[in-house]
Amino acid sequence: MQHVDLNCDMGEGIGNDEQLMPYITSANIACGYHAGDAETMMQTLQLCKQFRVAAGAHPSFPDRANFGRLEMSCTPVEVYQWVQLQVQALQLLASQLDINLVHVKPHGALYNQAAREQQLAAAIAQAVKDIDPHLIVVGLSGSYLITEAETLGLTTASEVFADRTYQDDGSLTPRTQPGALIEEEAASIQQVLQMVKQGSVMALSGKDVPLKAETICLHGDGIHATRFAKALRKTLESEGITIQSLQKAPL
Repeated sequence: MQHVDLNCDMGEGIGNDEQLMPYITSANIACGYHAGDAETMMQTLQLCKQFRVAAGAHPSFPDRANFGRLEMSCTPVEVYQWVQLQVQALQLLASQLDINLVHVKPHGALYNQAAREQQLAAAIAQAVKDIDPHLIVVGLSGSYLITEAETLGLTTASEVFADRTYQDDGSLTPRTQPGALIEEEAASIQQVLQMVKQGSVMALSGKDVPLKAETICLHGDGIHATRFAKALRKTLESEGITIQSLQKAPL
């Protein structure tokens, strides 16, 4: 039977985390560099425990002013240290609730740069491995982040997006460009079904681009995020697709 994970970025101060939790299976928790703090991290972890949602770290560039969505010129050493500090901070709080983190998914510009810059991807993968080699690395399908993590022997999850459009090379359309966001529920569901069932996505140009869909991201800061999540889960399950977290063992 076909299965897929449904993840969402959380702990970012949007205010709808509790409403989204029943519909997702994995939460990417902001670790303070682009949003959140110790209090919000703990609150989000508690929600994960309450709703049996797998908890993961969502490390970012240190850039709260731009919500971590502005690309930065930095060294692999800096990226390694930033990722380590953020994941370990969340890991420490999670241990207080007897929660084991399941995955690490970079946020925003760090995610996109690591998708195409091999050295940054390698630094993130090494940081994750040095913290806990059992952590799953979540990255854009077909990206350097996936291949570099696999090179180090880490488990990976290839991610696709329910509310973002794609370019011909499989990258996401930059948010600065028209048409980057999918804001209509029907269009979002249509794209997800193609990605999960056919292993491809239609780029803005109309070209079909192959990809691997192991986890689907729905951004929690979208205007209709909760409604989208509910409709998406209902549709996938009606198609016979099981929604389950990346962690196969019981939470």
